[in-house]
Amino acid sequence: MSTSATPKKYKVIGTRPIRHDGVDKVTGRAKYGADVKLPGMLQGAILRSPHAHAKILSIDTSKAAALPGVRALVTSADLPDQESRTVELGEGAAYMPHLSANILARGKVHYKGHAIAGVAADSIHIAQQAIKLIEVRYEQLPVVLDVCQAMRSDASVLNDDVFTESIGATADQQKHLVPSNVAKHFLFEKGDIAAGFALADVVIEREFDTTMVHQGYIEPHNATAFWNADGKLSVWMSTQGSFSVQLQMSELLRIPVSTVKIVPMEIGGGFGGKISVYLPPVAALLSKKCGLPVQIIMTRDAVFEATGPTPGSHIRVKVGVTKDGKLTAGEAWIAFEAGAFPGSPIAPGCMCIFACYDFPNARVEGFDVCVNKPRTNAYRAPGSTQVAFAIESVVDELCRTIGMDAAEFRLHNAAKEGTRRVDGPVFARIGMTETVEAIRTSQHYLSTKSGKYQGRGIASGFWFNVGMKSSVTATVNADGTVALVEGCPDIGGTRTSIAMQLAETLGIRAEDVSPSVVDTGSVGYSDVTGGSRITFATGIAAVEAARDIQRQLVERAALIWDVDPSQVRYEDGAIVGPSSNRMTFGELAGKIHHTGGPVIGSGTSSAATQAGAFGTHCADVEVDADTGKVTLLRYTVAQDVGTAIHPGYVEGQLQGGAVQGIGWALNEEYWYNEQGTMKNATFLDYRIPTCYDLPMIETILIEVPDPQHPYGVRGVGEVPICPPPAAIANAIYDAIGVRMNSLPMTPQNVLRNILAGKQ
Repeated sequence: MSTSATPKKYKVIGTRPIRHDGVDKVTGRAKYGADVKLPGMLQGAILRSPHAHAKILSIDTSKAAALPGVRALVTSADLPDQESRTVELGEGAAYMPHLSANILARGKVHYKGHAIAGVAADSIHIAQQAIKLIEVRYEQLPVVLDVCQAMRSDASVLNDDVFTESIGATADQQKHLVPSNVAKHFLFEKGDIAAGFALADVVIEREFDTTMVHQGYIEPHNATAFWNADGKLSVWMSTQGSFSVQLQMSELLRIPVSTVKIVPMEIGGGFGGKISVYLPPVAALLSKKCGLPVQIIMTRDAVFEATGPTPGSHIRVKVGVTKDGKLTAGEAWIAFEAGAFPGSPIAPGCMCIFACYDFPNARVEGFDVCVNKPRTNAYRAPGSTQVAFAIESVVDELCRTIGMDAAEFRLHNAAKEGTRRVDGPVFARIGMTETVEAIRTSQHYLSTKSGKYQGRGIASGFWFNVGMKSSVTATVNADGTVALVEGCPDIGGTRTSIAMQLAETLGIRAEDVSPSVVDTGSVGYSDVTGGSRITFATGIAAVEAARDIQRQLVERAALIWDVDPSQVRYEDGAIVGPSSNRMTFGELAGKIHHTGGPVIGSGTSSAATQAGAFGTHCADVEVDADTGKVTLLRYTVAQDVGTAIHPGYVEGQLQGGAVQGIGWALNEEYWYNEQGTMKNATFLDYRIPTCYDLPMIETILIEVPDPQHPYGVRGVGEVPICPPPAAIANAIYDAIGVRMNSLPMTPQNVLRNILAGKQ
């Protein structure tokens, strides 16, 4: 189902062509990171810490080095010293000593699985045998696993160079700080919350907890590096951002960025988790030592234990409302687990928690807290799902308390164009109300529930979406086709969504565009595939490249017709001039070699930003009151998608994101024992949803075009993961009258609350 606020007629946009890389992927010809094979290539393995927190007293690699077939070994001593410096790496800044220490532990290990040493050998079996021969002496330290425990003054401190940075604190105040697990403290305020709560007829305050959750991509991290004798370093890997990796490698190894080339392979899932580097610096150093290419592929348990999941959290939310359903004030206290080193998405969490609503008075306080777990990383709308679970649960309770329909309440208080968020920005044209209205009038919401323990819940969610930098080039071929070159790895079909925008602008078929994702030496700088930015920002770059081609073709046609270019125009896939002169794109393409040679268009995007995207979900569940098992019966997603370039891909993003959010809600969690060992680091024990757990995810595409894009595109990939936990929690309450305030809502957790008679 699809509705549009501002319908437009396009020839290519809105159609569903077969994806350009589809044949290679379904036939197994597409090349992923593990498919790289180079002459003389060695295999690498990583020694990882068995302890969650310990000092490294010594590392002895002599026995491993003596093993026949071992060609090179590295430890943190082989990594250049980073001093105390922060570097911008394309998607935020990184404190380089921490980034380096996460690659190979320096002095301490901060989590079980922390990398300590790397080995390159003639075979993977020799490499794995060698790492077992490396002798490491440890002095174990107290383990801190809980975010609230880590914030206590008597907690064991993970990093001696981390001090609480409070936004607004003076430099003099910062001087007197002592090392802390609390890395950052954010505070955002709007209006007067005391006055706002005084106006409320009903005030509800609740606490919520969520656990670490992994992105669950099927392909593990990988890297193949060759440090050539000429000083040039090439890395083949699956990554969400080739240029981000190039910058990280340059800074971590202290070598010129121009000497590093990153070749992106196809990527078997990322969702934010394949932006940071883990293996490439180790593979590169090993290659430099032995003079041969080195490939390292992570084991599955290492992926879980040592790469960035989303943070666990503890959240307190207090909301006031009048008896006629008008929000008066909101207050939130949010603490996120950063993992071993600072860097959780606490700032986005603070900005998102109240973003769906027009709060006249609000206060949000947030904390970035280190714990003995892997350093967290982005995961689809990082920080937003945790806070959506909290605020949307409270909103549902408020609705039931004052006796107002949940959809009507949201329509009464929804953010709209001109609403100011608590962190300051004012919304441009957005579609929050449209998504709620779509759910309110959907067949799902209007249907009748049946069954004793069946319930229905709705929830909304928000993500900013970003613009950032993209570049493309497009070459016109003599047969009327176009070769499109871009620098952003394709995860969700962006080759096709970009090609479609170029085709629409040129007035040709999508099938006549051949898109390629190339290495860092073959295209201009492009930021990461993340933040729901590619179809938006790289799409703008493609439109600019198409317009560049149009300009050149107009000049070529003017030359052929011997008229001034001002008398010629590009129109609907053809070049039109005076005296009824007209040539199609294909006809003129056939003449380019006789009218001046190649026609190459280029385009960039760097200034455009998105207004943000909203979604509202509706979930029906059935709860087994004897076991606590929750069965999802029906699920509907309504989202403002701006303009659906390829509706099939948009629907797939909405469905995939919702399924991941359902996993957060019902199954997924990092399960640690008291020593900090993850006990479910396999896909057998870490339960992601399968087709047997899910109904068909119904989608409603709401098109409220973003005026900052020539075709009205909004990113669609992030928002769908945000509402599911709250929508399902609200449905569980509707079914059995029990409020769930912690994730995941597994059968044992639901049953525990049922037996406790929790209301």
